[in-house]
Amino acid sequence: MATKGEELRAVRERILQMGPERHKKRVKEDYGKLLCRERLEILLDPGSIVEDGLMANCLEEELAADGVVTVLGKINGRNVAIMANDFSVKAGSWGERTVEKIIRIQETAMRLRIPMIYLVDSAGLRITDQIYCFPGRRHAGRIFHLQALMSGMIPQICILSGPSAAGGAYIPTFCDVIICVDKLGAMYLGSPRMAEVTIGEKVTLEEMGGSKMHCSISGVGDVFAENEEQALQMLKDYLSYFPQHCFEKPPVYEPAEPEKPIDDIEKVIPENQNVPFDVYEVIWRIIDKGSWFEMKKLWAQEIITGFARLNGKPIGIIANQPKVKGGVLFVDSADKACRFIRLCDAFNIPLLYLMDVPGFMIGSKVEKEGILRHGCKMLYAVSEATVPKISVVIRKAYGAGLYAMCGPSHEPDACLALPTAMVAVMGPEAAVNAVYYNHIQEIKDPKERMKFVMEKQKEYREQVDIYKLAANLIIDDMVVPTQLRSELIRRFAYYENKPGELRYPKKHGVMQV
Repeated sequence: MATKGEELRAVRERILQMGPERHKKRVKEDYGKLLCRERLEILLDPGSIVEDGLMANCLEEELAADGVVTVLGKINGRNVAIMANDFSVKAGSWGERTVEKIIRIQETAMRLRIPMIYLVDSAGLRITDQIYCFPGRRHAGRIFHLQALMSGMIPQICILSGPSAAGGAYIPTFCDVIICVDKLGAMYLGSPRMAEVTIGEKVTLEEMGGSKMHCSISGVGDVFAENEEQALQMLKDYLSYFPQHCFEKPPVYEPAEPEKPIDDIEKVIPENQNVPFDVYEVIWRIIDKGSWFEMKKLWAQEIITGFARLNGKPIGIIANQPKVKGGVLFVDSADKACRFIRLCDAFNIPLLYLMDVPGFMIGSKVEKEGILRHGCKMLYAVSEATVPKISVVIRKAYGAGLYAMCGPSHEPDACLALPTAMVAVMGPEAAVNAVYYNHIQEIKDPKERMKFVMEKQKEYREQVDIYKLAANLIIDDMVVPTQLRSELIRRFAYYENKPGELRYPKKHGVMQV
């Protein structure tokens, strides 16, 4: 006869095997996914797992751990809390104990002040269990409530490697970053079948809420991964830029030289303000080699947001991309920048703004889309950020674009300029046309008209010459381009210990949404 200890060991071993073999086979062969515990094995340091709730629903042989694994573990030696849906158990759906386990691991993460990771792969709430896990004070809605409370206190990271349906889709959306796995991840409030039945729309799963759609069109997804293994490595990389919680500073790594030599940086920045160039070529000459982690790369590509290291220390970069739409700010790019700025500010990651911006887009289309409202969000985030921040005018900084990219009025610790910079309400062409339009129309001779326009544009350029702005202390300093990296390293070293900026006491602001 087996001892009590042997009986318990057998039960635990059965639960650790996850769902029935037929379901595990379907997960692996039909869907091409990793099993829940395989993901944890890849993600966590060997031997670091401490699991709670393993015995949930242990009397039901096909409800191993009630379809969710909740553990404490280590990633590269750092403590984390993890919730991982088990798709081999009722498609990872939520029951009464599933919800309780998720809430408990969230509370543990908050109590210990450690990052909370969500490995999402769930068909949603079990309709048959709804009275026990949907409407009450400590039911499913509590998960989202806790996510809101955790936001900005501890990092929240999601890998979407399966479905996240209906209300459950808010788990990824509440996270700081969503890493979406190609062809596997999908999030939506209503499935394609539900959409067809209720509103008559026929769409595929990818069109409705697939990874590629959310990373390139809706902007809900942050990082696009080709497979699960890449997604798990991306999660590790992302976490390396962040502190454990908002009261710590980010971790520091060994410095590295840039990927490309800064000696030829002037060759990649055209002097002509209207000639586009690739701002990545500037970034690769500033940051430590191999340290780039881009956020929302496939969405609103006219602005670039990403984490990097400068002399081993994490920074967040917001850069206009002249190569895409001329670097003009649109509704989506304003939202993208706003979100990223607030993320960096929440976790003490210094900000570097690289400016080459003609301003915000104009026209009736963007006005109807709410460009003022969305632009206000970006300006709000720039104004609220209290981390060390440096803005660099690479070329043009026109109109409200200057403000949105943390120009002098928005209190950067330093506003620097390269000799190619031009700061003005608008560019020479637009300014001359605005001021002298009637006079230009009156000049009949085309040569005389062109001569007049060229002269006025020259006068305008002289009026807004960057040396004049530096002479009037509008710009804190002008930097020789080849010295930009070293200048940034020195300045951030001075600014990194600054106290939080003075703010008027209040409950909270009322930001446009």
